Amino acid sequence: MKILYGVQGTGNGHLSRARAMAKALAQYPQIEVDWLFSGRPREHYFDMEEFGHFKCCAGLTFFTQNGCIDTLRTLTNIRPIQLWKDIRELDLSAYDLVISDYEPVTAWAQRRSDTPGLGIGHQYAFNHSIPIKGSNPITRSLMKNFAPMPKGLGLHWHHFDQTILPPIVDLEHCTSNQQVENKVLVYLPFENTHHLLDLLQHFPDYHFYVYAPNVQNQRFGNCHTRGFSREGFKHDLAEASWVLCNSGFELISEALQLGKRILCKPVHGQMEQHSNGAALEQLGLARVEDHITLSSLDSWLSQSPDPVKMDYPDVASAIARWLSEGRTQSMQSFSESLWNQTNGPVYGA
Repeated sequence: MKILYGVQGTGNGHLSRARAMAKALAQYPQIEVDWLFSGRPREHYFDMEEFGHFKCCAGLTFFTQNGCIDTLRTLTNIRPIQLWKDIRELDLSAYDLVISDYEPVTAWAQRRSDTPGLGIGHQYAFNHSIPIKGSNPITRSLMKNFAPMPKGLGLHWHHFDQTILPPIVDLEHCTSNQQVENKVLVYLPFENTHHLLDLLQHFPDYHFYVYAPNVQNQRFGNCHTRGFSREGFKHDLAEASWVLCNSGFELISEALQLGKRILCKPVHGQMEQHSNGAALEQLGLARVEDHITLSSLDSWLSQSPDPVKMDYPDVASAIARWLSEGRTQSMQSFSESLWNQTNGPVYGA
C-alpha cells in the first residue's frame, strides 16, 4: 500500500504527531509513505530525517500578533493562485490512500481524484458533537473546508460519546524520569516575550524555561530563554512540574500524559483554541485564562490542585496496524477499543 501523507506544518504539534505516525508506519514494510508538508518555507523545518525526501508546498497559514490572530496579515499572505496550482498539479495516481493531518493541498487534491482519503488529527474531531466555544458561521465554514476529507479519525482528550480517538502522544525524547517541583515550562510563542518575562520575574521561587521564536539561550534572573530545540524542549517538558502554554492540542496532550499542572491561554480569535479551553475546563484537566496576568499566575502557582495524569494508549501504533489490516475494523469499534485502554479521571463520574 502506498500512502501520500499531508501534514499542516504551521504548528509544531502537527509535526510531533507526524513523527509519531512515521515511526509507527515504518514498522509495516508493506506500507510505503510519501510525506508532504505545507504552511512554512522548507528552510524553517528542522529534524525532518524520518520523513525522507518530503514534498513542500506553500499551503495556507495563520499569522498572530501579541496572542491574537492577525486577520489582515493572514489575508494578505494568502496566495490563492499558487495554492490552486499546487492542488491541481499534485498527482495522486500512484497512491492507494491519501491521509491529511489538516493539510489543505493533499485534502483538496484528494477531492479532485478517485483516490480514497482519510483525515487524521484533532481538527477532524470538530466534525462531531464536542465542546465548542467562539464559533460563528465563518469559523465553522473555515474549520469544515480548510482541509476536508471524506472520512476522519478525529483526536481529543475525551470521547464525548462520539466516534473519535484519544490523542497521538509523542514522548520519545522526554528523557528525564524526575520532575523538578519549581520548574515551569513556558511555550507561548504567539505572546510578547519581553512582556511575559517581566511577569514571570515576579515569582522568584520558580524557574521558568521559556521557549520562544527568535531568542537566544540566556538567563534573566529566574527565567531561562530557549530557542526551539526538539530534544531540549522534550527534556524540559519531562522535568517540569508545571506547563504554561496556549491551548494547542498536542503539547497539552503530552503534558496530560506526563501528569503536569497546566495553565493555558487560548489564542484570541482562534475558535479551535477557545474550544480546547472549554473542553479542558469541562473535563477538569487544566486551568484556562483569557489573559496571563500577575493575578492569574499567582493563583495558579499557589492554589493549583494535584495534577491530572492521563494514560492514553499508543494510538499511532494502533492506527498504523488498522491501516495495515485494510481498515476493516469499523471506526466505532476501533474508537471504543482505544478508549477502553485509556486510564484517567472519568468525565461526569
